[in-house]
Amino acid sequence: MRMGGRLAAAMEVLADIEGRQRPAADALRDWGIAHRFAGGGDRAAIGNIVYDALRRSRSAAWLFDDASPRALAIGAVLLEWGETPEGINAMLDGDKFAPPPLDDAELRILRERLSADMPDEVRADCPDWCAPLMQQAFGENWTDEAAALARRPPLDLRANLLKGNRDTVLTALAATGATATEIAPHGIRIAPIEGSGRHPNVQSGEAFAEGLFEVQDEGSQIVSELAGARPGMQVLDYCAGAGGKSLALSAAMRNQGQVFAHDALKPRLAPIVERMKRAGSRNIQLAAGASELAPLEGRMDIVLVDAPCTGSGTWRRRPDTKWRLTRQQLDQRIAEQAEILDIAAAYVKPGGLLAYVTCSVFRQENGEQVQAFLDRTPGFAPEDHAKLWNRHFPGHEDRASIGTDISLSPARTGTDGFYFCALRRT
Repeated sequence: MRMGGRLAAAMEVLADIEGRQRPAADALRDWGIAHRFAGGGDRAAIGNIVYDALRRSRSAAWLFDDASPRALAIGAVLLEWGETPEGINAMLDGDKFAPPPLDDAELRILRERLSADMPDEVRADCPDWCAPLMQQAFGENWTDEAAALARRPPLDLRANLLKGNRDTVLTALAATGATATEIAPHGIRIAPIEGSGRHPNVQSGEAFAEGLFEVQDEGSQIVSELAGARPGMQVLDYCAGAGGKSLALSAAMRNQGQVFAHDALKPRLAPIVERMKRAGSRNIQLAAGASELAPLEGRMDIVLVDAPCTGSGTWRRRPDTKWRLTRQQLDQRIAEQAEILDIAAAYVKPGGLLAYVTCSVFRQENGEQVQAFLDRTPGFAPEDHAKLWNRHFPGHEDRASIGTDISLSPARTGTDGFYFCALRRT
């Protein structure tokens, strides 16, 4: 396929996402099934256009003064691929599968808008109702932070200390251009892709099959480190999901002690069994039901609560979710988080730690949630987070927002948006 055909396909997928209010991954998968002739390079390019359009949809729509799939797809290529309106028309010329070329009216408004400064609310590329939440979270830097959530993400990996170290993985993945992460001590980063490129399929190689690494954003690695798991501890990962943080905790503990992985929805835990085998993690136990959790009450050195949240910190990777998010869903998540904190606190032993984590940047899910918990729950107090950060990541004090808690963000930390607060039980 030429670029014109790829643009037309991206427009088709964007129309499907909008019309059926469905996840981008599902729409792209179904397009691929219906168009089996498309090669891997075509599918990657189409996916890149779609995800760029979703990340930058406010900006792309502003360029055209139009939010149609055509405007979003072409706007994304103008904004993220370094193309010009004239270059777009040259690519479409003579391609029978291409959409119509840019007409005079479109060219006129594009020349005007491309030479103008975008308004802050456009450059932020977030829903209007979320803009005040971003302002509350980041103050005067909110536009830069929101815009960073609309950029292409890197591919981050965590070296598995049970099988080797970071240097081992870097050697194994040398052909991919992988480098060491700046903050997380065991992290590896493959830079964001450009244009129609795609990240290497690192999960198909020997290094992954041998368990040398896991795919994990650097921000997720950082909050796992901050939890402070050590060999011999008893740790409960209360919202374990597919087990990424459980595996990180297990590696930090060198397979000594116990990690109990729990999730309210038992099917979410299914992937962890295969991941444990590959990683060589032998100290993780699944604790899916109430009967398995009951003996743990008041006995845990650390309870990690990676709470269900809006996922606003992961919009780089899941940009379609930001346009489906509603205030009602935010309120629902806030209520769920409060309930989970109240339940999880009972498992912390005296002197133990309750580590609250979200992948959201909204204060309502983060600092305000923790303060509400402290107001209604005697016997817990925040740790000294500046001291905690410096213990784990000395020399990187300027890379996070540190107060009575810790916040990470794409613009400041170069990671997904994460929140961390450690509460000591007295």
